[in-house]
Amino acid sequence: MAVNINTVYTTVLYILNKEQRGYITPAEFNSLATQVQGEIFMSYFPDGNQLNRQNQNNTQNDTEFFNMFKDTAYKLYPFEKTANFTYNNAATVLGWEYTGVGVIFKLGEIISTYNTTNPQYDSITQLVSQSDFGKITRSKLTAPTVQYPLCTTGSSSGTTVLLKVDPLPNVLSVNCLFQPKAPRWDFTVGTLGQYLYANTSINFELDVSEQSSLIINILKYCGIIINDPTIIQAASQEAQQTSINEKS
Repeated sequence: MAVNINTVYTTVLYILNKEQRGYITPAEFNSLATQVQGEIFMSYFPDGNQLNRQNQNNTQNDTEFFNMFKDTAYKLYPFEKTANFTYNNAATVLGWEYTGVGVIFKLGEIISTYNTTNPQYDSITQLVSQSDFGKITRSKLTAPTVQYPLCTTGSSSGTTVLLKVDPLPNVLSVNCLFQPKAPRWDFTVGTLGQYLYANTSINFELDVSEQSSLIINILKYCGIIINDPTIIQAASQEAQQTSINEKS
Protein backbone atom coordinates (compact mmCIF):
# COMPACT_ATOMS: atom_id res chain seq x y z
CA MET A 1 0.00 0.00 0.00
CA ALA A 2 1.39 3.39 -1.04
CA VAL A 3 1.77 6.43 1.21
CA ASN A 4 -0.83 9.16 0.67
CA ILE A 5 0.98 12.35 -0.29
CA ASN A 6 -1.73 14.59 1.15
CA THR A 7 -1.33 12.96 4.56
CA VAL A 8 2.40 13.59 4.49
CA TYR A 9 2.04 17.18 3.24
CA THR A 10 -0.59 18.19 5.80
CA THR A 11 1.41 16.56 8.61
CA VAL A 12 4.57 18.40 7.61
CA LEU A 13 2.71 21.71 7.47
CA TYR A 14 1.04 21.04 10.82
CA ILE A 15 4.39 20.39 12.53
CA LEU A 16 5.99 23.45 10.94
CA ASN A 17 3.07 25.75 11.74
CA LYS A 18 2.47 24.43 15.26
CA GLU A 19 5.17 26.71 16.65
CA GLN A 20 5.03 29.16 13.72
CA ARG A 21 8.40 27.98 12.44
CA GLY A 22 7.72 28.67 8.80
CA TYR A 23 6.01 27.41 5.67
CA ILE A 24 7.00 25.60 2.50
CA THR A 25 5.24 25.92 -0.84
CA PRO A 26 3.82 22.95 -2.77
CA ALA A 27 6.68 23.27 -5.27
CA GLU A 28 9.26 23.12 -2.48
CA PHE A 29 7.47 20.20 -0.88
CA ASN A 30 7.35 18.26 -4.17
CA SER A 31 11.10 18.71 -4.66
CA LEU A 32 11.82 17.53 -1.13
CA ALA A 33 9.37 14.63 -1.45
CA THR A 34 11.14 13.37 -4.58
CA GLN A 35 14.55 13.69 -2.92
CA VAL A 36 13.53 11.89 0.27
CA GLN A 37 11.67 9.11 -1.55
CA GLY A 38 14.80 8.49 -3.64
CA GLU A 39 17.02 8.38 -0.55
CA ILE A 40 14.78 5.86 1.19
CA PHE A 41 14.56 3.72 -1.97
CA MET A 42 18.35 3.68 -2.33
CA SER A 43 18.79 2.76 1.36
CA TYR A 44 17.09 -0.61 0.78
CA PHE A 45 20.15 -2.01 -0.99
CA PRO A 46 22.88 -1.47 1.63
CA ASP A 47 20.35 -2.27 4.38
CA GLY A 48 19.37 -5.50 2.64
CA ASN A 49 23.01 -6.44 2.19
CA GLN A 50 23.69 -5.83 5.86
CA LEU A 51 20.65 -7.81 6.98
CA ASN A 52 21.54 -10.68 4.66
CA ARG A 53 24.73 -11.20 6.65
CA GLN A 54 22.50 -12.18 9.57
CA ASN A 55 20.93 -14.84 7.35
CA GLN A 56 24.39 -16.18 6.49
CA ASN A 57 25.34 -16.26 10.17
CA ASN A 58 22.01 -17.83 11.16
CA THR A 59 21.25 -14.89 13.46
CA GLN A 60 18.23 -13.58 11.55
CA ASN A 61 14.82 -13.75 13.20
CA ASP A 62 12.85 -16.00 10.84
CA THR A 63 9.54 -15.65 12.66
CA GLU A 64 6.71 -14.65 10.33
CA PHE A 65 6.43 -10.84 10.01
CA PHE A 66 9.68 -10.31 11.97
CA ASN A 67 12.34 -11.22 9.39
CA MET A 68 13.85 -7.82 8.59
CA PHE A 69 15.60 -9.03 5.42
CA LYS A 70 12.30 -10.28 4.01
CA ASP A 71 10.62 -7.03 5.08
CA THR A 72 13.18 -5.01 3.13
CA ALA A 73 12.80 -7.25 0.08
CA TYR A 74 9.01 -6.92 0.36
CA LYS A 75 9.31 -3.14 0.04
CA LEU A 76 10.93 -3.60 -3.37
CA TYR A 77 8.26 -5.93 -4.77
CA PRO A 78 6.08 -3.12 -6.23
CA PHE A 79 9.05 -1.91 -8.29
CA GLU A 80 9.86 -5.32 -9.76
CA LYS A 81 8.22 -5.77 -13.16
CA THR A 82 8.74 -7.34 -16.56
CA ALA A 83 9.96 -4.66 -18.97
CA ASN A 84 8.87 -4.37 -22.59
CA PHE A 85 11.78 -4.70 -24.99
CA THR A 86 11.25 -4.55 -28.76
CA TYR A 87 13.85 -5.40 -31.36
CA ASN A 88 14.66 -2.38 -33.51
CA ASN A 89 16.32 -3.35 -36.78
CA ALA A 90 16.11 0.20 -38.13
CA ALA A 91 18.22 1.83 -35.43
CA THR A 92 21.83 2.89 -35.91
CA VAL A 93 22.79 0.31 -33.31
CA LEU A 94 20.76 -2.87 -33.69
CA GLY A 95 19.33 -4.32 -30.52
CA TRP A 96 16.40 -4.73 -28.15
CA GLU A 97 15.10 -1.32 -27.04
CA TYR A 98 13.11 -0.64 -23.89
CA THR A 99 9.75 0.68 -25.09
CA GLY A 100 7.78 0.89 -21.85
CA VAL A 101 7.07 3.69 -19.39
CA GLY A 102 9.02 4.23 -16.22
CA VAL A 103 12.74 4.38 -15.53
CA ILE A 104 14.67 1.12 -15.23
CA PHE A 105 16.92 1.08 -12.16
CA LYS A 106 18.39 -2.41 -12.41
CA LEU A 107 18.20 -5.34 -14.81
CA GLY A 108 17.33 -8.70 -13.29
CA GLU A 109 16.90 -12.08 -14.94
CA ILE A 110 16.92 -12.01 -18.75
CA ILE A 111 15.21 -14.81 -20.68
CA SER A 112 15.81 -15.28 -24.41
CA THR A 113 13.17 -17.34 -26.20
CA TYR A 114 14.03 -19.19 -29.42
CA ASN A 115 10.69 -20.46 -30.70
CA THR A 116 11.79 -21.38 -34.23
CA THR A 117 14.02 -24.15 -32.91
CA ASN A 118 12.95 -27.69 -32.12
CA PRO A 119 12.75 -27.93 -29.20
CA GLN A 120 12.00 -24.35 -28.15
CA TYR A 121 14.53 -22.80 -25.80
CA ASP A 122 13.76 -20.34 -23.01
CA SER A 123 17.31 -19.64 -21.97
CA ILE A 124 18.66 -17.63 -19.05
CA THR A 125 20.88 -15.02 -20.66
CA GLN A 126 24.16 -13.95 -19.12
CA LEU A 127 24.73 -10.19 -18.91
CA VAL A 128 28.34 -9.09 -19.45
CA SER A 129 30.25 -5.90 -20.17
CA GLN A 130 30.60 -4.68 -23.76
CA SER A 131 34.29 -5.57 -23.86
CA ASP A 132 33.64 -9.11 -22.61
CA PHE A 133 30.73 -9.45 -25.03
CA GLY A 134 33.00 -8.63 -27.96
CA LYS A 135 35.72 -11.05 -26.82
CA ILE A 136 33.37 -13.96 -26.12
CA THR A 137 31.29 -13.64 -29.30
CA ARG A 138 34.41 -13.46 -31.51
CA SER A 139 35.85 -16.69 -30.16
CA LYS A 140 34.79 -19.98 -31.73
CA LEU A 141 35.38 -21.79 -28.46
CA THR A 142 33.21 -19.49 -26.33
CA ALA A 143 30.65 -18.29 -28.89
CA PRO A 144 27.11 -18.08 -27.40
CA THR A 145 24.43 -20.62 -28.35
CA VAL A 146 20.64 -20.74 -28.08
CA GLN A 147 21.09 -22.71 -24.87
CA TYR A 148 23.65 -20.29 -23.45
CA PRO A 149 23.01 -16.85 -24.96
CA LEU A 150 24.91 -13.71 -24.03
CA CYS A 151 23.90 -10.06 -23.83
CA THR A 152 25.28 -6.63 -23.07
CA THR A 153 23.77 -3.20 -22.47
CA GLY A 154 24.07 0.08 -24.28
CA SER A 155 21.94 3.02 -25.35
CA SER A 156 20.41 3.79 -28.72
CA SER A 157 19.72 7.48 -28.17
CA GLY A 158 21.59 8.36 -25.02
CA THR A 159 18.69 7.45 -22.70
CA THR A 160 16.90 4.40 -24.13
CA VAL A 161 18.13 1.13 -22.66
CA LEU A 162 19.40 -1.19 -25.37
CA LEU A 163 20.25 -4.88 -25.10
CA LYS A 164 22.36 -6.73 -27.63
CA VAL A 165 21.77 -10.48 -27.48
CA ASP A 166 23.71 -13.22 -29.27
CA PRO A 167 22.29 -15.39 -30.77
CA LEU A 168 19.33 -13.14 -31.67
CA PRO A 169 16.19 -14.46 -29.90
CA ASN A 170 12.58 -14.28 -31.14
CA VAL A 171 11.33 -12.94 -27.81
CA LEU A 172 13.12 -11.23 -24.96
CA SER A 173 11.74 -11.15 -21.40
CA VAL A 174 13.53 -8.94 -18.88
CA ASN A 175 12.78 -8.77 -15.17
CA CYS A 176 13.63 -5.24 -14.00
CA LEU A 177 13.63 -3.08 -10.93
CA PHE A 178 12.11 0.33 -11.66
CA GLN A 179 12.68 3.64 -9.94
CA PRO A 180 9.66 4.98 -8.03
CA LYS A 181 7.68 7.70 -9.78
CA ALA A 182 8.23 11.23 -8.54
CA PRO A 183 5.49 12.14 -6.02
CA ARG A 184 3.52 15.33 -6.60
CA TRP A 185 1.07 17.28 -4.45
CA ASP A 186 -1.25 18.98 -6.92
CA PHE A 187 -3.61 21.77 -5.89
CA THR A 188 -6.27 24.21 -6.92
CA VAL A 189 -6.61 27.72 -5.49
CA GLY A 190 -9.60 28.35 -3.22
CA THR A 191 -11.72 31.48 -2.91
CA LEU A 192 -9.47 32.78 -0.14
CA GLY A 193 -6.30 32.10 -2.10
CA GLN A 194 -5.58 28.91 -0.16
CA TYR A 195 -4.13 25.77 -1.70
CA LEU A 196 -6.63 22.89 -1.95
CA TYR A 197 -5.58 19.29 -2.54
CA ALA A 198 -6.31 18.01 -6.07
CA ASN A 199 -6.99 14.37 -6.93
CA THR A 200 -4.50 14.59 -9.81
CA SER A 201 -1.75 14.32 -7.20
CA ILE A 202 0.71 11.42 -7.34
CA ASN A 203 1.20 9.46 -4.11
CA PHE A 204 4.50 8.14 -2.84
CA GLU A 205 5.14 4.64 -4.19
CA LEU A 206 6.94 3.50 -1.06
CA ASP A 207 5.38 1.05 1.38
CA VAL A 208 3.01 2.56 3.95
CA SER A 209 5.51 1.65 6.70
CA GLU A 210 7.75 4.44 5.36
CA GLN A 211 5.25 7.22 6.14
CA SER A 212 7.02 8.31 9.35
CA SER A 213 10.43 8.24 7.67
CA LEU A 214 9.12 10.39 4.83
CA ILE A 215 7.71 12.99 7.22
CA ILE A 216 10.81 13.09 9.43
CA ASN A 217 13.27 13.40 6.56
CA ILE A 218 11.20 16.01 4.70
CA LEU A 219 11.11 18.05 7.92
CA LYS A 220 14.88 17.80 8.10
CA TYR A 221 15.18 19.48 4.70
CA CYS A 222 12.47 21.98 5.62
CA GLY A 223 14.69 23.16 8.46
CA ILE A 224 17.42 23.93 5.93
CA ILE A 225 15.04 25.85 3.66
CA ILE A 226 13.59 28.03 6.42
CA ASN A 227 16.95 28.18 8.22
CA ASP A 228 15.77 26.68 11.49
CA PRO A 229 18.49 24.46 13.03
CA THR A 230 16.14 23.20 15.76
CA ILE A 231 13.99 21.44 13.17
CA ILE A 232 17.05 19.89 11.54
CA GLN A 233 18.36 18.68 14.90
CA ALA A 234 15.05 17.25 16.09
CA ALA A 235 14.33 15.50 12.76
CA SER A 236 17.89 14.14 12.50
CA GLN A 237 17.74 12.70 16.02
CA GLU A 238 14.39 11.08 15.34
CA ALA A 239 15.62 9.61 12.04
CA GLN A 240 18.76 8.28 13.73
CA GLN A 241 16.79 6.66 16.54
CA THR A 242 14.37 5.07 14.07
CA SER A 243 17.28 3.63 12.10
CA ILE A 244 18.90 2.23 15.27
CA ASN A 245 15.63 0.62 16.37
CA GLU A 246 15.13 -1.03 12.96
CA LYS A 247 18.66 -2.47 12.77
CA SER A 248 19.24 -3.43 16.39
